[in-house]
Amino acid sequence: MDLAQIIAISMGVAWASGINMYAAIAMLGILGATGHMVLPAGLEPLTDPMVIMAASFMYCVEFFADKVPGVDTGWDAIHTFLRIPAGAVLAAMALGDVSLPAQIAAGLVGGTLTAATHATKAGARVMINTSPEPVSNWGASLAEDVAVLAGLWVALTYPWLFLALLVIFIGLMIWLLPKLWRGIKIVFGVLARWIGGGPDKAAPPHLEHRP
Repeated sequence: MDLAQIIAISMGVAWASGINMYAAIAMLGILGATGHMVLPAGLEPLTDPMVIMAASFMYCVEFFADKVPGVDTGWDAIHTFLRIPAGAVLAAMALGDVSLPAQIAAGLVGGTLTAATHATKAGARVMINTSPEPVSNWGASLAEDVAVLAGLWVALTYPWLFLALLVIFIGLMIWLLPKLWRGIKIVFGVLARWIGGGPDKAAPPHLEHRP
């Protein structure tokens, strides 16, 4: 593998872990185990049948949990403590046989990318859950699953294209995260007023009096 491929896989698995860690691990493991893709030496443990089965099982659990409004937000909250360290470790492992400082640097960058991606996904889900119908939630979840699989395939097959798309994605996250944060504060402010029985006059029209 050349340098572009290694960096693309390292950042690709970190990015994908922020969205769906189990899908990323299962896909890489299956591709490596079936010989459809040669993984970096550091990621070869993912091809172990035990790892593939565990990741596939948890992906099935997440597939359903991620499509239930409210449950998906709780799931994301719990996985804050799993996705970020996993993304950092996988990003470092993807470099293969390199120096320890290089692995630490990859882990730091990968962990930061995973954290930003996870925050964007979780924040967007909070906003989507303000909609009373479940279709948008299901659509977002399916789109995320497809994005993870397609993104990793591009990272493995067309590394330069993936890196270019990743730069665009990071720019979108920088633009979107402050807006999501403001929206989340409004949502939780409305919920706090409802729970406390106080007035909710400041709530935006689309967040008022949901059945």
